[in-house]
Amino acid sequence: MPKPFTPKVITANALLSGEVVYLTADDRWSPHLSDADLLTDEADAQVRLLDAEKRSHEVVGVYLVDMVPGADGPEPTHFREAFRRTGPSNYAHGKQAELKRSA
Repeated sequence: MPKPFTPKVITANALLSGEVVYLTADDRWSPHLSDADLLTDEADAQVRLLDAEKRSHEVVGVYLVDMVPGADGPEPTHFREAFRRTGPSNYAHGKQAELKRSA
């Protein structure tokens, strides 16, 4: 028996910067997970994924990732995605620096 569909978002890496990005409801790429469109319908998720994969002039490595609804938008269900959303871990810049300043 197939597993039931769980909510997902579409993620990728921005082609020029390498930044982790998420697809929004209005088909923009945002570096903020809180902006991501939480997809709850499997057919819709597959169609949006196929459309996103065609945008190779903007992003690479497009895929669906499991999420759960959170108070401030989608939240990862797996450590890998929680880690990806914070940006590079080798030194504090970009998202890492922003997180450090807000703490």
